[in-house]
Amino acid sequence: MADFSLVRYFFRTLFSLAVVLGVAVAAFWWWIGRPIAFPTTPYPLEVRSGATLASVARKLADDGVIAHPFLLTTLGRIKGVDRQIKAGQYEFDGTLDLDRLLARLTAGDVTQSSITFVEGSTATEMLRRIAQESTVGHTLAAKAPAEIAATLGIDAPSLEGQFFPDTYFYAAGSADRALLVRAHKQLKERLDAAWKRRAPDLPLATPYEALILASIVEKETGRAADRPMIASVFLNRLKRNMRLQTDPTVIYGMGDAFDGNLRKRDLEADTPYNTYTRDGLPPTPIALPSQASLDAVVDPPASPYLYFVARGDGTSEFSATLNEHNRAVAKYQKGAK
Repeated sequence: MADFSLVRYFFRTLFSLAVVLGVAVAAFWWWIGRPIAFPTTPYPLEVRSGATLASVARKLADDGVIAHPFLLTTLGRIKGVDRQIKAGQYEFDGTLDLDRLLARLTAGDVTQSSITFVEGSTATEMLRRIAQESTVGHTLAAKAPAEIAATLGIDAPSLEGQFFPDTYFYAAGSADRALLVRAHKQLKERLDAAWKRRAPDLPLATPYEALILASIVEKETGRAADRPMIASVFLNRLKRNMRLQTDPTVIYGMGDAFDGNLRKRDLEADTPYNTYTRDGLPPTPIALPSQASLDAVVDPPASPYLYFVARGDGTSEFSATLNEHNRAVAKYQKGAK
């Protein structure tokens, strides 16, 4: 009789445990399947490189998204994806349950960040822009330009002009190196394509020379429509062995010494970038040229012009002779002063 009572007690206990377990499992899956009440809509979540599912679960619990980290970590283990979450910047809304949230974390369905490199900016300004971006993984901040060039596999005298100005989208946490590799690749592709369609009588020997001149055109352009004609002026001068005499190259060569005012003594001080004192092109580009400047340089319109001067409204006045140019300078620059 005693043995029978023991058996009954065992089965009652087992049944009770099964009921409790069944209730716990049902409650677990109820929590998993219910819509998540996010504290904000959209709810942003940054998953850094190397983060674990447990750390993400703790963050979600701290923010009140889930009741306990156990819910997400257990679901991840059940599905066998607890080691497969992807870094990035996510945004979630109220239509998700925990199962679909986990699916997005493991698929890397991130909200992309973006960064814009502005045409006409310098490599230094570009690197500074990247360094200020908190969503970028910084691996190059302590490196000198020559080290950065070596890291990126750039075979050029300078980083200047080696990146295409554009808006680049990326997942949060992406390395700065990856962004620069993409920008450099795009520059190479566009420069090579432009060089292949160059005019037959172009006074430029290499794609790099075209890049240098395109950067000068970029810095001299006040109105987009003037780019082709500005390019024609510089190319006409090169054909005639005339010095380019362009202020932006002088300013670039001055570096930090430039205080916003270009003086006569600056134009007379010889540097490798002073196109008033030296023949031909400067040794490197002076900025990031746009596609429009590349196009203008490789296939310029025919023109008789050798000079241009800013009118003060963003446009330029073009002249074929020095006398015409002097009159234009007297009208638009001396008059303005």
